[in-house]
Amino acid sequence: MIVKEITYTDYDGNTRTEKFYFNLNEAEITEMQNEKEGGLHSFLDKITKSPDNVEIMRMFKKILLRAYGEKSEDGRRLIKSKEISEAFTQTEAYNVLFLELIDGGDQAMSEFIKGMLPQSFRNKA
Repeated sequence: MIVKEITYTDYDGNTRTEKFYFNLNEAEITEMQNEKEGGLHSFLDKITKSPDNVEIMRMFKKILLRAYGEKSEDGRRLIKSKEISEAFTQTEAYNVLFLELIDGGDQAMSEFIKGMLPQSFRNKA
């Protein structure tokens, strides 16, 4: 899991620093592996080799939003839904994070994705 502290300016002009949570568990990764030929491993390889920036950004955004969630009060769950992910994309925090990772290049995106993976999958990725 990655707990990313992001500082941004909200739409009222207030500077905020908040924690955002990103995690892919083994069940989610298994589902992703079976959604597309080559799965997540193929995507990570593509990030480092492909000249198709549009496809890379599209796939990266999909993975990023699939991993995003809000931690429950008791810390037992990372609550995820399309609505929660969409709400995140409507914040300046998302803008700051997305641009930071895109500007960081293939390595930054790849490392962020690896950080969201369980340890057992990191070595494979």
